[in-house]
Parts: sequence; C-alpha cells; structure tokens
Amino acid sequence: MSKMLVSKSSVNIRTISNITALTTFILLTGCQTLPSTMSKTMQAPANNMSASNPLTAQMSAVDRQGRIAYVEEQGIGAAKMSTLYSIRPDGSDRQLIDQLNGYIYAPAWSADGQLLAYSKQAPRQHPKIYIYDRKSNIRNLAVNAEGSNMSASFSPDGQKLLYSSTVGGNADIYEIRLSDGKTTQLTTLPSTEVQPSYASDGQSFVYTSDKVRAGRPRIYRYHFETASATPVPTSGYVASPQLSLDGQRMAYLNGRKAAVMTLSTGQITNLAETGLDEPARLSPSAQYAVYPTKLSQVGGQNSGSLVIHSLSGNTSYAIGSKVGGVVRSPIWGR
Repeated sequence: MSKMLVSKSSVNIRTISNITALTTFILLTGCQTLPSTMSKTMQAPANNMSASNPLTAQMSAVDRQGRIAYVEEQGIGAAKMSTLYSIRPDGSDRQLIDQLNGYIYAPAWSADGQLLAYSKQAPRQHPKIYIYDRKSNIRNLAVNAEGSNMSASFSPDGQKLLYSSTVGGNADIYEIRLSDGKTTQLTTLPSTEVQPSYASDGQSFVYTSDKVRAGRPRIYRYHFETASATPVPTSGYVASPQLSLDGQRMAYLNGRKAAVMTLSTGQITNLAETGLDEPARLSPSAQYAVYPTKLSQVGGQNSGSLVIHSLSGNTSYAIGSKVGGVVRSPIWGR
C-alpha cells in the first residue's frame, strides 16, 4: 500500500495535543535512573577531555570521536522549552542544534553521522519530522503529514527514513524516500505500531507493537523481503528497540529499565531504572550504552544527566545537563 505524504520545506518549530495515539507514542518512548551499585561514577564537566576520563580514554576511536545527540527540557505545559544538543562522549564540545517552545522527540543519526532526524511539535501543531545537516547547519522539513509523525530512523544508505505516523488514524509505520518524498505504508494493523529502527544491513527493522494485547507492547522484527514480522523473544512490557551495528545486541526499554540484550543468547543486562522510562542506546561499537537519568531538582525543576556505561567493564560516568533541565532521548552516532 503506497501513499504520498506532504514532505519538503525548510526550517522551524511544536505542543502535545490530546490524541490517543500520541499519548501511546509517549508512553512507549521510554527512560531510567542511576543504578545503586555503579562500580565507578564520574561527573564530567562540559569541558572535560578524554585524558581526564579513564573510561573515555579506553574507547575505540569510532565511539570517542562520535557525537551524542539528546534533548533537554525545561518548564511545563505552555511554558515547556525543549533544546536539542549534541556533545562528545567525554562531555566536551556541546553544540545547540535546535530549540523551541514545545517538544522535541527522538533524535536519530544517519549511519555516517552527518544527518540527524527528529520530531518537533510547536503549540497547537502536530509533530513533524525534520532533518538537520551538520555540514550545512541547515534543518529541512521531511515529514509534515496530518497526525503525529514520530521516531524516525535512517536507512543504512541514508536514502530513506522509517517513522511512525497517525496519518491514517491509528499509529502505523511508514517508509519515505527522501529524494522525492514517495512514501509507503508498511504496517496496516488496527493496533499501535511505533518506534521503527533499521538493521544495519537494511534488510529488516525492529519496532514496537501492542497487536497481541492493547497497552502491552512487544518488540517485532519486520523483514522487507517477505513483508512480514516475527516477535523478538522478550517478556513483560518492552519497547523502543535499537539494534547494534553488528546486529549482535539490542538496546531497549525493559519494563522501566534501560536494558541491552545479546540476541544470540537472550542474555539481558538491565542497566538502570532512570525515573524517566527511557531506553538505553548503543555506541557505534556496541561496547557502551548511554541513557538519561533524573538525578535531582534544581530551582524546583527536575534536572538530569546522561549516563555512559561500559558493557564490558561495568563502569559508568555521567555528563550533567547544560541548564538544569530534564535530559531525554540520547542517541550515539559516528
């Protein structure tokens, strides 16, 4: 089933409307808190260099030289202000990408780390998907269909974008070809299908669906060749999957915990319950995971940090928010 969605435009802004599907989107988008038994915890200042951070110094170049994009929120209701930043894993070189009175959701890097897709919603508007180009420093509107357009994911070649949208009524998954805006609807179920994430070979993607039981999401893998989906073996409430580049691990939300699963064995590493119900996200090498945590209150507002955790050494450190806001949706790119 194919349909054209409004696409193309250039720059701009977002608020949450009372749409049932959008509420489901937000419930399925995930968060956590610092583990109580960290081997090592370090608070990295904004100008921290890798030489002063033993964990960062041990990272491979692909991780150390990459960038983590994340959202920082301040205020509530009509006063909500969202800011999209990128930062080095050592806490240095924090850069502002976008900001608006409203909401920014779920940033996602292209495979080469040059493009960043994300949703944003200005007051009294539906969420739209934008793509930021690091080289030109330009933001272009990619998806502006009526409804809630969320959870973008770049194809490995950067030519297409997966996303979920309520343009057809309930939430389904779509794929858009960025060169001309041609859009294909991939799921057509009456249930909620959200949070797609491409596998690095481009042959499949993982996503979240509550088709078995409403409000009880599970993770599935959709295969392009057969246009069919199979469940990923998990239990309980799970959501927001992301596959590692080597296809060996999956980061996701396991109940209320940021977690990583080794797919070949089914072994699960629960990293933390962050207090935000957000998932973990893997570094390019899949040797580290990043997740947000709600740590304290500043001026009556919740503030938080990014936690970077070594999956092999069981060590962690934190990078504080820039202005004491709530930290959400980190994603680690090249």
